[in-house]
Amino acid sequence: MLPGIGKKVGILGIPLGFGAGKPGSELGVNAMRLSKIRGAQLEEHIRALGYQVTDHGDAKIVNPEASGTCDNPKHLAEMVASSQNIHRSLRCILDNHEIPILLGGDHAIAIPTFSTIAAHYRAKGEEIGLIWFDAHADINTPETSPSGNIHGMPLAVLLGHGRPELTGLFGYAPKLVPQYFAHIGARDIDEGERSQIEKLGLRNNFFTMSDIDMRGMSACVADAISIASQAPGGFAVTFDVDGIDPRFAPGSGTLVRGGATYREAHLTLEMIAASGGMRSFEIVEVNPLLDQSNITVELACELVLSALGKTIL
Repeated sequence: MLPGIGKKVGILGIPLGFGAGKPGSELGVNAMRLSKIRGAQLEEHIRALGYQVTDHGDAKIVNPEASGTCDNPKHLAEMVASSQNIHRSLRCILDNHEIPILLGGDHAIAIPTFSTIAAHYRAKGEEIGLIWFDAHADINTPETSPSGNIHGMPLAVLLGHGRPELTGLFGYAPKLVPQYFAHIGARDIDEGERSQIEKLGLRNNFFTMSDIDMRGMSACVADAISIASQAPGGFAVTFDVDGIDPRFAPGSGTLVRGGATYREAHLTLEMIAASGGMRSFEIVEVNPLLDQSNITVELACELVLSALGKTIL
């Protein structure tokens, strides 16, 4: 039986790139949406898995007028305004009982996307978990961030740390309960983030590349799923392509050697799909300006399909 029989998917593009230090991730949305893999676009491949698919277009992004700023965090007003627009677009998908497939954009989008999803489930009296795949912890605050770029802060914001304009979106904080959160693939963590992780008691929520080297990807992913699955509402997944080694995914703005292999990335999402607990999937930091022969864009599309249940046999 096809994995998506009787299920609905809602695709939403979120072409927000000003949260990152390099331009181009905002172009990842249409690169993924329009790229052809084996002669078909992403939406067609999702339909072939048995899902009903609606493409809701792109959320409206309020872009900064000036490129240079010394503020920390950078472009806060534009982030708040864009977050409200993302919230409205994503809420329609959730209210229509569709599985959100969110195409980024840089990782700053996780602030409004997970905030919206968490608020949706909170209204039903349920908490929702989160699995975060990334080379970076993304748990900086304005006080610890060396750059002021918001794409390095979303996890901190969701846990209730950072500027109140972001932590307090939609009227409450935190959005994420730590006991339902798991991070996979970290290998480049700032000193301030190390202190934050230790202070918040989150070490056991992180499955670093060293953990993966010692224990294997499947064991770490199984533990991550176990943690996130404790949430009554299931869990969301946010997937940063820089968690994959640059040999397989060169098209991202913050590359770090020593990441997951092509197959480890697919295995992660195949296991997540098989668990049955995923309620939304988001893929971010695909930068076509930095890609080589479109391999990162095509891999990102393949990963969406693995998250939705595509298997080898």
